[in-house]
Amino acid sequence: MDDQNKNLIFATVLSFIVILGWFVLFPPQETETLSEPPLQTSDANASEAVVPANAGSASIPAEDSASTTKALDTAPRIAVETARIAGSISLLGGRVDDLYLKDYNTTIEEDAPTVRLLSPAGSTDAYYALYGWAPGAGISPEQVPGPNTLWSHSDGETLSVDAPVTLTWDNKAGQVFSRTISIDENYMFKIDQTITNSSEKSVSLAPYGLIARHGIPSDAQNFFILHEGLVTMNNGELIETAWDDIPDLDVVNGVPSKRIDGVTNGWIGFTGHYFMTNLIPDPAQPTRLTVKYLPRTEIFQTEAVMPAQVVGSGQSATVSTQLFAGAKEWEILRAYEAQGVYKFIDSIDWGWFFFLTKPIFWVLHHLNLLIGNMGIAIIGLTLLIKALLFPLAYKSYVSMAKMKELQPQMEKLKKDAGDDRQKLQQGMMELYKREKVNPAAGCLPILMQIPIFFSLYKVIFVTLELRHAPFFGPFQDLSAPDPTSIYNLYGLLPWGAPEAGTVLALVFIGILPLLLGISMFLQQKLNPAPTDPTQQMIFAWMPWVFMFMLGGFASGLVVYWIANNTITFTQQYLIMRSQGYKPDILGNIKGSMKVGRKGDPK
Repeated sequence: MDDQNKNLIFATVLSFIVILGWFVLFPPQETETLSEPPLQTSDANASEAVVPANAGSASIPAEDSASTTKALDTAPRIAVETARIAGSISLLGGRVDDLYLKDYNTTIEEDAPTVRLLSPAGSTDAYYALYGWAPGAGISPEQVPGPNTLWSHSDGETLSVDAPVTLTWDNKAGQVFSRTISIDENYMFKIDQTITNSSEKSVSLAPYGLIARHGIPSDAQNFFILHEGLVTMNNGELIETAWDDIPDLDVVNGVPSKRIDGVTNGWIGFTGHYFMTNLIPDPAQPTRLTVKYLPRTEIFQTEAVMPAQVVGSGQSATVSTQLFAGAKEWEILRAYEAQGVYKFIDSIDWGWFFFLTKPIFWVLHHLNLLIGNMGIAIIGLTLLIKALLFPLAYKSYVSMAKMKELQPQMEKLKKDAGDDRQKLQQGMMELYKREKVNPAAGCLPILMQIPIFFSLYKVIFVTLELRHAPFFGPFQDLSAPDPTSIYNLYGLLPWGAPEAGTVLALVFIGILPLLLGISMFLQQKLNPAPTDPTQQMIFAWMPWVFMFMLGGFASGLVVYWIANNTITFTQQYLIMRSQGYKPDILGNIKGSMKVGRKGDPK
């Protein structure tokens, strides 16, 4: 068997195995529950603040959900309106529970609804943020605002940029609570919670914020390459816990939970594929971050409890926190990180190969900004990667060309050695050493492409900038599989291709997978068909196996693979010509067809 063909088969089969093995070998990262030091407070005598376990569900008791939903529907609301979001805040509990993202639609269809991020309790996929005070010394639970407190709207009309609104509540016991909510031009809310104490005694209480999610989201993908669920930043350590793993946390006081005390430079929230919510406390204040799962109501709840405030008679105290509720746009997250939200860019799931995915995305993003077309940007990225790997590829292709020159001598060695395999191997090694040829060099370019391929796959799958990113013609979403097939005459007929994941979608592949198979086939034909029947079969099937296997991948990834094959073909052809070897592509195609008709060559 030709050593060059051995190397090519080895590299091709290895890449095939690794691509399939990826779905098993790289599960989501899991983290352990951290230790629980005591909560730090601003008063050594203040009791530890406790957020009620049902804080997120108090307004929807199981026995009376219908009446509670009706109460939520009729509760007074304050409109939220900016260039990028729309919604409302309920005065019942002062909840941020109704939010639409104007810049994003659920699909690429013209009449597709706007993405809804937050929904009030009682609705499908209820998801909202709630703020309050946990009582300490000198004040009872009934004297602090809770989930069902009906606040008064005291200032501001509609919440918008540079136009905050203020809510107030008087507990009739000497304390007045106010909450001022503001928002920037993107997705960051600021919540200032103030207590004014006019009673004759001091009170101690701790401000908190929480995010409640009722059940696992209906659109959760449960796909191992993507993290969805809890995301926490704890003093520089990113902690991720999948939705399915939260109910399995250690049970504390009857509730599965995980608690981290004394966090500075931290945040906690829930993340989906492209959108998320996060509680962001003051980075200078030691904060208690907690996630809970409430089994009775199937609610996932994150909490950020700030240090307790001791407010003397005639005094007031204000605590400021932030709430991010929006899209995971790279530019926006980077800007917030520059403003002090520690490592906020890591809320994007860069994966284990972050040292590749981050720079790959950075280049791709800036190419897209420069060119204005994500598909062309992917092709440009491919050119840059191939240019970076060109020195390695050049040595590899030169070695392959030299191997072709040595073919007559190798055939003579095989003839002289007969059945003596040891003699053949020794002769081959002496020949390689004398001619300074490395038979393994042909594998290196393909092996180098494997981690790059996986990293680009991750980038295309998880980053928002690739969502609904158009290329041309029917290719209007590079994060989705090719929408064309023979079923719709490759985009000419006014209906879609078979639904992704179905048997029909596997059979009726689109234009891009076909081009992928053709590009791999032509790349093979730079060299004559191997004489070994087993090699012939592998070479004959490999392009078409890859074509069907990658047909269901994101079309942006297939564009990269086609561009990579095309550039590789061009590089290899030119280098082989420069070394005095002229590939007979048409002859090799005809030769493989003859082999297919007649069987083993004579």
